[in-house]
Order: sequence, then C-alpha cells, then structure tokens
Amino acid sequence: MFTVTKEDISRILNDFGIFSDVITFSELQRYDYEINNPSSKEVRLIIKVDLNNGQSVVVRFKNESDATLKVINEQSRFAKFLADNGIKTPALFMTNYEYARWYTINRYDVIVTVEEFVPGEIRLVSEKIAEKTGKLLAQMHNIAEAGTFHVQNGVLFDPLSENDLFSFQSFQEQKDFLQSVDDPLYKDIVEEYDSLFQKICVFKNEPRYAVQGDISNCNLYQTADGEVGVFDFNRCGDNVLYYDAIMQAIFVARLMDYPKEIDGNQEDVILPAFLRGYHRERPFTDKQKDVFPYLYAMICAFWRGSIQFDEDSLCHAIEAGDTESVHKWMKEIHRRTVFRPEMTF
Repeated sequence: MFTVTKEDISRILNDFGIFSDVITFSELQRYDYEINNPSSKEVRLIIKVDLNNGQSVVVRFKNESDATLKVINEQSRFAKFLADNGIKTPALFMTNYEYARWYTINRYDVIVTVEEFVPGEIRLVSEKIAEKTGKLLAQMHNIAEAGTFHVQNGVLFDPLSENDLFSFQSFQEQKDFLQSVDDPLYKDIVEEYDSLFQKICVFKNEPRYAVQGDISNCNLYQTADGEVGVFDFNRCGDNVLYYDAIMQAIFVARLMDYPKEIDGNQEDVILPAFLRGYHRERPFTDKQKDVFPYLYAMICAFWRGSIQFDEDSLCHAIEAGDTESVHKWMKEIHRRTVFRPEMTF
C-alpha cells in the first residue's frame, strides 16, 4: 500500500516553495486499488498537512492510467485561470514553473500537486446552496468560453458517450434476456432511445470548452461571506457547456446529501433551484429549453442506479432470473423514455 512519511512530505513541500515544518498530516481520501489487485501500483491519495506557521495545505498523490503529467498541469492551469477571473478556488503552489511533478516514494511513482486547504466543505445541498452552485457553474462556463480555454481530457458527463449518470449500453447488453421477456417492448424502448438520442445530438457540434467536470458536495465549499467555491479538478476536461450544465444539475439533484426536510423529495427542490441559478447568470436559449425534456428522459430512463447498481436494479433482477421484476422494469423504463418534463425555474 502506498504510504508517505513526514520526511517525504517535507521534501515535497520544499520543492513547492513551502519551508514551514510539518506538524501533522491526515488522509482526506484514499482510493484502495489494492483491494481488487494487491500488486497494483495505481494511487489516488489526498492528505491534509498542518504546518507550524498555522497554515494547512492539501497534497494530492496520483498514478492512474488516464492521469498524465500534461493533463494534470492543464487542469491546474484551468483552476488558476478561474481563480484569476473571480471564481473561489484554492490557491495552487508551483515547482519549476509547473503545478505538478513526478516523485518516486516507497517504490511508487506518483504525480504530486499542492494547494491551499480551504475550510467550509459543503456536506448538505440545500435549495439555497443548489441555486448558488448553479450560478457558480454558469460563471465558470462563461469564463471558459470567453477565454477559449481547453483541457484535453475525458469528462464524466458527456451524454453522447458512456458516462457516469446513465447507460443505454448496459441496458442493451441484456438484449437476449429482455427480448425473451417482451420482445416488442424491448424494441419500443430501443426506438425511443434512438429518437431521444437524435434530439439531443442537435448540440453535438457545439464548441467544447474546459469544465470542472464534477460539481458535488464533496468538491464544494462555502466561504466566510457565504459564497460557494470549488476544488478538485480531477475530472476536468472539455465538454459541450449545455450538456455539462444539465447533467451536473441532475447529478446535484439526485446523488448528494440533503437536509432532512427535503430528503426523498430533493429533485423537485434542488433541480429547479440549480437551473434557476444557472439561468440567471447564463440564460438558456429556447433551443436548449426545447431539448431539455429529451435529455432528461434519456438520463432517467437509463439511470445507472436503476439499470445496474441499486439492489433492485434491472441487472440484478436479470441475474436472479426474476422475469416478473424484469418486465416491470421494462415497462418503467419505457414510461421514462416518453416522459417530457419542461424546464422550470
């Protein structure tokens, strides 16, 4: 397992121009690649370091197949560009005029970055926070577009390819079983998907610009004056800004933690609040409003939780050979494909 010592951290911080003594350090996040592969040399570790001058910094260690030094430096430059244009995001430290560099520590090769630690991490998304987050995302989009800023990296939320929110591919992989249960209904669902896909493809040739790529409660913080800031540009890359806006909005409305008074009913509260905040800063066009019901229907119909991950998901029902539950899911998926909610604020 990848580990670091105070001596390792001190050496790194010195390279990044920080010469205060390390008092203590603690893990903020670790991805345990060794669970599935004990010999893995992949690493994702984030630590908080407290210094004797009262300052705290965050040190990120990474060795992942899609994380190159070039990409991480581009992501960091985008974060700095946003900060220079008024977005609240932690200050980044540099070494040899770059934001990231390779180290070999305890027989692991890792890319390291260092940034300011910011308090106020947002853990619950309220209606007010959702609206501020929508506004923040719109501001970031405006800055990226005005500066024609690009980061050549894949993103989590591109609806034109496999993504972290929904998966038609996972549904289609079960074709044989689904056809054996109800072939006409399976074909109707596929036809509806094709129709939805054609509707949302209207923006496929729009310019792509850099996006943070993972707005979430674990990547947001609130400043002392009540503003919302963002950190962790790990999933930063280029995307069509409209796609990013809608998929981030639905992500925030479905997969965060919420105050008790709205938990269970959060989408009705959070989604319009997020879109309202975004629209006030970067107004949606009529064309974008028209496409929203189709993109929403596609996301909901093939939502990864419903298709793959939930205990009562379609795939789990198929694994159990539960044809009755599978048929119910097929009817529900079809219903979702033809549901057309309007964009409301």
